[in-house]
Amino acid sequence: MKQKIKGRKELLRIIKHLKAKGKRIIFTNGCFDLLHVGHIRYLEEARALGDVLIVGVNSDSSVRKLKGSKRPVLPEEERAEILSGLGCVDYIIIFDEIDPLKLITSLQPNVLAKGGDWTKEQTVGKKVVERSGGEVVIIPFVQGASTSNLIKTILKRYEKRT
Repeated sequence: MKQKIKGRKELLRIIKHLKAKGKRIIFTNGCFDLLHVGHIRYLEEARALGDVLIVGVNSDSSVRKLKGSKRPVLPEEERAEILSGLGCVDYIIIFDEIDPLKLITSLQPNVLAKGGDWTKEQTVGKKVVERSGGEVVIIPFVQGASTSNLIKTILKRYEKRT
């Protein structure tokens, strides 16, 4: 499944070929640290919006900038490989920037999907995608499903009791 993980140049070639065949490209991104049911439902719904789902995964350094020094729990290669095992994910790219604007600008997806913890107005890349005739779709958030909640639950259950 590691063959789903691509570099920028290779992914651009693939997308060009897919678009020439009339395929609808969906892009989404995130940290995907400790994969949970919210991630799975979100990615499956995103994939249903078109023909090919590309997932941008924040690098370890960008996750630390976004979430703090204790994150990610899993390194970028493992997070990408775990995602590559999902049937709904077609391609994965790891990106180093704090946000995916540069990546979205180069990929030019037909659909930009984000989770319900975002609004269309907050979505990075919205203008780029809409300017090229694409659309931004917000997928409903699964209540209580978050990596932060998972970490809190694990810590609470396994903390030393004195």
